[in-house]
Amino acid sequence: MIAARPVQNRPVRLLLVEDEPLTIRMLTKGLREHAYAVDVARSGGEARRQTADNDYDVVILDLGLPDADGLDLCRQLRDAGTTAPILILTARDAVGARIAGLDNGADDYLLKPFDLGELLARLRALIRRGARPPLAEKLQVGALVLDTRAQQAFCHDAALPLTTREYALLEYMARHAGRVISRDDIAERVWDSSYDPVSNIIDVYVSRLRTKLTAAGGGSVIRTRRGAGYVLSPGDGFD
Repeated sequence: MIAARPVQNRPVRLLLVEDEPLTIRMLTKGLREHAYAVDVARSGGEARRQTADNDYDVVILDLGLPDADGLDLCRQLRDAGTTAPILILTARDAVGARIAGLDNGADDYLLKPFDLGELLARLRALIRRGARPPLAEKLQVGALVLDTRAQQAFCHDAALPLTTREYALLEYMARHAGRVISRDDIAERVWDSSYDPVSNIIDVYVSRLRTKLTAAGGGSVIRTRRGAGYVLSPGDGFD
């Protein structure tokens, strides 16, 4: 069983609305290294389309966009039904600008330049107080234990050597232990818009996890349901 409070899906999927290439590269790299799935919209029109098509946990919105005023876009997203917390990034440091952002539907405001650590802390705070149930900081499936804050997994008290993506996949499975998870579910929550639906990359990552769990004495805990997906459950080494 999972020793955890009520949970939401993980990892968190973000939409970054930003048109500056250097900022995009810096933020997508930093966020993905912390197991976030990140989609990018480089214009207001693209942001409206992506929020209409996808369910995001947080929207990070830069105010200086080529085709839209960021404050107007924030209000438009709210009017269109976007309920995800919106974090505004901007170089506008006047108090009036911050007030306008919050009054137009934003939940938080971070001035450029900023430290990635502060951005991550603000994201965690937004997710905690969002409409969805809070995330558990510890998950357990038999002898498999995940520290979600540190993004580390342990099997029989030994740390598992996981990549960021491997950890994100294992955490998602642990949050849904005992249930069948389809490849489409994994693609939506663990990958982002860069996922190629014709590739076998999900099968490759599942195979890697099985190998590492087996090497740690965990047994074959990720089982395949042919035509349906995968199930994480206690195996021979977890009883």
